[in-house]
Amino acid sequence: MASNFDHENHGRTEVPDVVVSRLPQYVRTLTQLLSEGVQIANSQQLGEKLQITPAQIRKDLSYFGRFGKQGRGYNVNHLLEELRQILGLTVTWNVAVVGVGRLGRAILSYPGFTPDGFQLVAALDDNPDVVGQDVGGLTVQPVAQLNDVIQRHEVSIAIVAVPIAYTQGVVDRLVECGVKAILNYAPIMPQVPEHVNVRNIDPLLSLQSMTYYLANGTVSE
Repeated sequence: MASNFDHENHGRTEVPDVVVSRLPQYVRTLTQLLSEGVQIANSQQLGEKLQITPAQIRKDLSYFGRFGKQGRGYNVNHLLEELRQILGLTVTWNVAVVGVGRLGRAILSYPGFTPDGFQLVAALDDNPDVVGQDVGGLTVQPVAQLNDVIQRHEVSIAIVAVPIAYTQGVVDRLVECGVKAILNYAPIMPQVPEHVNVRNIDPLLSLQSMTYYLANGTVSE
């Protein structure tokens, strides 16, 4: 089926990060609806599940094309496949985990990556007591072999789960190896070139933003 996504127009129109960050939520919700046998859904129904206004949903989707017909809603399966294509989820992405401490081990043991198109192919650490161990079905390799591992496994995405003191150095090495997408779990925002995309995961920041609403007796939207 041909995509309704206007690739040429997308190249000229910048999509806000907040919109991109919501697309995976749409994919998850549409997948759930499909599993429930729902074939057609309108923006009102999607908004109720996502706690987003119908107008916002229509605006988000308008960045990528026209997917539904007024008064009829969206074909769930078609919209799901279109969004998966836009997000690049129709192919498998090889992922390496750098840092095999408690967090790294939890990530490597998580079974949910593969069904969604992410294949954990390498685990690396600089602790000689950890190198050589089998974690999540992967043999931990030394960070000294990072470039070889990245090239050999054609790694597209790296997950960094190292102590804060080592984060920037590890990120620098990943950039040198050609990795352009990094998910960072350390409580620091590493500096990277403009062509490298970094997403920082810091639960403490999320907790601190939540306490604002608790302290002020308000409800977040």
